[in-house]
Amino acid sequence: MSFWTKKSRIVITCAKGVPPFLKREILTSGFPVLSEGRAEVETEGTMEDTQKLNLLIRSGQRVLFLLESFGARTPDDLYKRVSRIGWEDYIPENSYFSVTSSVFNPTIKDSRFANVKCKDAIVDRIKEKRGRRPDTGSERNKVVVHLYWRGNTGQVFLDTSGEPLSRRGYRMIPLKAPMQETLAAAAVLSTGWDGNGNFINPMCGSGTLAIEAALIALERAPGLLRSNFGLMHLKGFDEPSWKVLRRKIRADAKDRLNGRIIATDISQQSVEAAKKNAITAGVDRFIEFGVCDFSETPVPNNGGVVLLNPEYGERMGEMEKLKETYRKIGDFFKKKCQGYKGYLFTGNFDLAKRVGLRTKRRILFYNGPIECRLLEYDLYEGSRRGGTND
Repeated sequence: MSFWTKKSRIVITCAKGVPPFLKREILTSGFPVLSEGRAEVETEGTMEDTQKLNLLIRSGQRVLFLLESFGARTPDDLYKRVSRIGWEDYIPENSYFSVTSSVFNPTIKDSRFANVKCKDAIVDRIKEKRGRRPDTGSERNKVVVHLYWRGNTGQVFLDTSGEPLSRRGYRMIPLKAPMQETLAAAAVLSTGWDGNGNFINPMCGSGTLAIEAALIALERAPGLLRSNFGLMHLKGFDEPSWKVLRRKIRADAKDRLNGRIIATDISQQSVEAAKKNAITAGVDRFIEFGVCDFSETPVPNNGGVVLLNPEYGERMGEMEKLKETYRKIGDFFKKKCQGYKGYLFTGNFDLAKRVGLRTKRRILFYNGPIECRLLEYDLYEGSRRGGTND
C-alpha cells in the first residue's frame, strides 16, 4: 500500500491561544479532532488528506504527518531508530531535504546536534538503499522532516507544509511589527465574522487583518495563494490529482460579499502597501482602503465587526502618546460604532484599560513571545465606562 493512502496521526501546529479556533476549522473541514494542546491540534488521515488540510487551514502553521514513534534515550539510539525507517520510499535520492526539530532530552544541549543525527541517519539509509544520497540544508522549500523528541520518546513526521502556512505569499510589503497571517486569521475567526455585515479595520497597517477577513468572507482557501508545499516533493506525489483538488476548492469560493470591508490608516505608505498586498491576494476589489486617522474611519450604520490592532508600546511608540491613543479608541467605539461588536488586539493590558469600556470577552493569544488579548466590547448607546480589561 502506498504511504499516500495509509492513515496516520496528523498534528497541526499553531500559535498558543489558537487551538480552539483551529479545532473548529479542522472539524468544519470534515476531519476528527483527537486531542488539543497548547500549540497544536491532533487529527488523523492519509497523506492525501494533508493536501486538503494545507489548502484549507487558515490558523494553523504546519501540517505534520506522523511516520513513526519510538523509544530513544541517546543520540545513538535516535540514529539507529531513524535509520530503520524506509526513507528511500519517501525522499527521492536526487532531491533535497531539511530537518527541523523540537527536542527536550537531557543528553542534548543544542537541538542542532539532534538535527544532524537525524539527517545523517536519513542520508545514510538512502545511500545504502539507492546508492546515492540526497542533498541537505536548512531551506524548507522541498522535503522537510520534523523530529519531536521528549525524554525517551521520539516521533518523526513529514512536514507536509514545508514553509509555515503563515507564509501565504501575498504580503510582499510587511512594514514594521506585522501580525502573522495565521494569527490574523485566528483573530478574525474568533470574532465570528463570516462575511455577513461589515468588517471595519482602522489602523490597518499592511492590511493583513482586512485581507484575511476578505478571504474568510469569500470562503477562499488561503493555501491556493501558494505554489509550493513540502508534500509536492515527496515520492509518489500525484500532480494531476493535486491540480484537480485545487480547481475544486477554488470553484467552491464565493465572488461577492454581503457587507463592506473598510480598512484605513493614517499612513499613506501603509495604505499603499496594504493595497499592493490585497492585489497579490486577489481581494483588492473587496476592500475599501482610505487614508485617515482611525477616528475618521467611515462606519456604515448596519453593524458588523470593528477590529483594531494598535501599537503595544513594547517595541515602539511613546507610552504617553499611546495612552491618549487608547483613550481615543474608546471614544471612537462609543461615538461611532454603536450596533457593532468592537475588538481590540493588544499586548499591553495597562494601555487597554485606557479604552474605558467594559469588556465582554478576553481571548488569549500570543503574538510571537508577547502575551496578548483580543478584547471584545458590545457597543451600544451609552456603553458603560469604568470597566477593567485585565
